[in-house]
Amino acid sequence: MLSSERSTGAGMPVVPCVGAVVHDPDGRLLLIRRGHPPHAGRWSLPGGRVEAGETPEQAVEREVREETGLEVRAGAPVGRVRIPGEGVVYDVVDLACTLVQPGVEPAAGDDAEAAVFADATTLERLPCTPLLVETLRGWGVLPG
Repeated sequence: MLSSERSTGAGMPVVPCVGAVVHDPDGRLLLIRRGHPPHAGRWSLPGGRVEAGETPEQAVEREVREETGLEVRAGAPVGRVRIPGEGVVYDVVDLACTLVQPGVEPAAGDDAEAAVFADATTLERLPCTPLLVETLRGWGVLPG
């Protein structure tokens, strides 16, 4: 078991993860196209595992920087999802984040194949990870 995993008690380890809900000044939502499983090739929020010794806030700021080159400041949680994986469950806390330098465009890095700020029309055309759009709609954070 990795140091950042904890057991569910049912034998399935739970991996603490974070996701970033980032809007640019035009209200577009930051998305990355995943380069690795789960859901490689699909669009999702930037994010990943919380490393040992990190807070969720530190983890989300690091993940956004690694995957998009953008600097953000973590804010309040907007929601939480549990995503089953192969032999694990990913426990993802999505945090609202603020851009440190608004107007800077994202550049794919780390395990992201691409990164973009998407408006509502663009988001409709993108093949997203399962339930992403529905979940974000329920949280009231879809692009305007």
